[in-house]
Amino acid sequence: MAEDFVVARNPDPDSTLPFLVRLPLGHLGVVLKARETWPRTSKVYCHRAEEWPGDPEVVERVPVRSCVRRGGAIDLVLDRGRENRSQFVFTRIRGGREAIFWQSARTAKQARPNVSLPQARASGVADLDIAVDSHERYAWKFSQQQARTSKRGLPVGDYAVEHDGRVVAAVERKSLPDLVAALTSGRLRFSLAELASLPRAAVVVEERYSDVFKLERVRPSVVAEGLAECQVRWPTVPIIFCETRALAQEWTFRFLGAALVAARDDDAGALLEKSLPAAGPLIPADPTAADVRRWALDHGLAVSDRGRLRPEIWAAYRVRHSSGMGGSPSGASG
Repeated sequence: MAEDFVVARNPDPDSTLPFLVRLPLGHLGVVLKARETWPRTSKVYCHRAEEWPGDPEVVERVPVRSCVRRGGAIDLVLDRGRENRSQFVFTRIRGGREAIFWQSARTAKQARPNVSLPQARASGVADLDIAVDSHERYAWKFSQQQARTSKRGLPVGDYAVEHDGRVVAAVERKSLPDLVAALTSGRLRFSLAELASLPRAAVVVEERYSDVFKLERVRPSVVAEGLAECQVRWPTVPIIFCETRALAQEWTFRFLGAALVAARDDDAGALLEKSLPAAGPLIPADPTAADVRRWALDHGLAVSDRGRLRPEIWAAYRVRHSSGMGGSPSGASG
């Protein structure tokens, strides 16, 4: 009897891959850690797991029609009408590290942007120093950009630049599932509030905005409405959809470079302002006859509608204004 395809929750609380999938391949089966329960909107990153737990919290269990290894891939066909065909592709990425991507026919056919990324510096900064939060797993390396990275604990965001020992800009990176989870749980609001405390900040999503409307486990309108409300409440922290990991990394590189240059310009402008000569207090302009006539009428003094004002009216005006008082003059009579 063919075994089932099983999805369970990963019991390891420290893992960034919250699910385990069990493939009925071979005598003992194969177990992998996965970021999602099915590749619905994009390819799902997977990793080898040490073992299948003894008492797993099963999320889904589906009969299998076929599970066959073909070269560097495993083809899986489930016994159900929808979401029944997928493939696990085993490959190597930079440094020779193994990577496993779980894809369906739908995600495999998604168009990739046919663009070449520029090699120019970000805002003219040579070897931009980018700080990467020490909690960031599978962090961007910026190997295609003119940048250096160093890991440290960041007060906010996942990637940042510093000027004069202080963080002047940060970017928080999200996959679409991370963004949706943070939005629906309320965590995104706290993150945006923290990012808004910086001079410049942004949230970058490694997906298309159109993928929001392909979500199946949460209503797309809820997500779209929530994102709009967040942008209105924190307009200084844009949420940018960059389609792919490479484009999200490139956008972040350019943003942080421009933010660093802007921070330097801000400091240079502040120093310039301090070096300029002080003008001193502004001396009030001499009042016109119309000003004094209006003041006198407001305070019940008898004055003509035209012509010269009496000397005592001018004297009363000067006494009251030189003492900083605007009340009715007691020393002048109509």
